[in-house]
Amino acid sequence: MDSVEELFVLLLVVVTALAFDFTNGFHDTGNAMATSIATGALRPKAAVALSAVLNLVGAFLSIEVAKTVGGDVVDLNQARGEELMLIVFCGLVGAIIWNLVTWLFGLPSSSSHALFGGLVGSALVWGAASGVNGVVWAGIIGKVLIPALLSPVIAALIAAVGTWSVYRITARLPGERTEKGFRWGQIGSASLVSLAHGTNDAQKTMGVIFLALIAYGAVSPEDDVPFWVKLTCAVAIALGTYLGGWRIIRTLGKGLVELSAPQGMAAETSSAAIILTSSHLGLPLSTTHVATGSILGTGVGRKGAEVRWKLAGRMAIAWLITLPAAAVVGGACWWIGSAFGGVTGVLIVFALLVALSAFMFWRSKQNAVSHRNVNDDWQPAPVTVDTVNVTSVVTAGK
Repeated sequence: MDSVEELFVLLLVVVTALAFDFTNGFHDTGNAMATSIATGALRPKAAVALSAVLNLVGAFLSIEVAKTVGGDVVDLNQARGEELMLIVFCGLVGAIIWNLVTWLFGLPSSSSHALFGGLVGSALVWGAASGVNGVVWAGIIGKVLIPALLSPVIAALIAAVGTWSVYRITARLPGERTEKGFRWGQIGSASLVSLAHGTNDAQKTMGVIFLALIAYGAVSPEDDVPFWVKLTCAVAIALGTYLGGWRIIRTLGKGLVELSAPQGMAAETSSAAIILTSSHLGLPLSTTHVATGSILGTGVGRKGAEVRWKLAGRMAIAWLITLPAAAVVGGACWWIGSAFGGVTGVLIVFALLVALSAFMFWRSKQNAVSHRNVNDDWQPAPVTVDTVNVTSVVTAGK
């Protein structure tokens, strides 16, 4: 590639990275606001607006996660220049496609793991073709896989203990008064989760753009993340959050557990504590895993609560296949891009991304979920034989 083509590819990578950040925003809105929407603590549109603002603020509070993504996933000593930009671009495409697939089915899977899976897949296929290993496996295992296994379990335990404690402490208070008080508390705890989400997830895209800038030669690995990268990533995730991933909000808020306000506050508080701790340590934790574990924990911690374990099992399967599925897409995209070569290959992969995204958006409209129906009953009341007979009789008499 000449200098003009390299600049064009860099711009396309940045645009694709911001598109991923946007999907990350609406894919993960439910992590912060699903419980508050489900309990009525916040109206749906007000909830996503508040979450968007706090995601924007949170993105500027730390850059530790961005440094992890930028240097602990892809081996910068092996992949350079045009090759590194193609790895990053194809990894992003794999992540976006998996995000959209899981959003279409209303499954709260990890945007973080989709991103890492896409990067690993494209780096592996590039490495197989180049005879090198482009993946930092120690970073993947230590900072991605192990936290992924531990975080939902820890979140569930903390939320279960918190829920049990809350109901034990407030056992003698009037139920209506308790519910109202905890709804006010949920506004604060949900806000804290949104702030924490911004400190963790927006930085993953910052790290990816930083990788592309290293490949282009605009920065070195030792440099700080440029301010314009922080700003654009913060705005992209905030806009995605405001759009509202209503399909996933519905699953988290109404599908797993029928939540009360005390449960919602316990879930949000435990999620915020874990996410903020991981951001401080530079661990690119999955906020989806944490939030889901916390919600399940509230079901375990409240006596008599119904937990829909079958749905939780489907979500767990989606979690397990996120990394390899995104890796397959990322690897396939790298193979297509390298086969055509240069700008042509990048444009073909980008066209495939646009076509698949448009199809999934069209498909989502066939069974739309919005702020108007996000809190509808999870399952409609079953139609009994008597109901059918009465309906038949009334219809026949008309």
